Amino acid sequence: MLSRAAWILMLRKGGRGRREMHSPEAPARGEGKMPPYANWYAQRSYPMPEEPFCTELSAEQQALKEKEKGSWTQLSHAEKVALYRLQYHQTFAEMNRRSNEWKTVMGCVFFFCGFTALLIWWQRVYVYPPKPITLTDEWKAQQLQRMLDMKVNPVHGLASHWDYEKKEWKK
Repeated sequence: MLSRAAWILMLRKGGRGRREMHSPEAPARGEGKMPPYANWYAQRSYPMPEEPFCTELSAEQQALKEKEKGSWTQLSHAEKVALYRLQYHQTFAEMNRRSNEWKTVMGCVFFFCGFTALLIWWQRVYVYPPKPITLTDEWKAQQLQRMLDMKVNPVHGLASHWDYEKKEWKK
């Protein structure tokens, strides 16, 4: 998944789809570099990309870049932060910060589970036929009594566990 900075950068530059990016007609990007190194991409495993985050500078930012070439002791803290933001989009603390994406994922999971449960309930009520009479408890009790009366499988089966004199199951 792309980080927030990569999405912003891709949307700003009018990102292309994968098919167009790798087609023979598409122009080469980044002078033959691989896609992670072609555009600026903030990630912990590659903290110092070759290209700066801001490539098109305003007049104020260009003046700040000129001031950067001088002594750094003359720069204020705010100017140093602004220079850092020109080169990098996020600090390591911002990259490592937890996102709230898990809330969206869990909300979608619970929504689809609830929708599925509602669909199953609707099918049981309106689609499926009623249960056959042979699945009722009364029918099962009568069937068991009939099997005991017929002494079905008296050696090792059901009838071998029934005491016919006391009319109860053997212990």
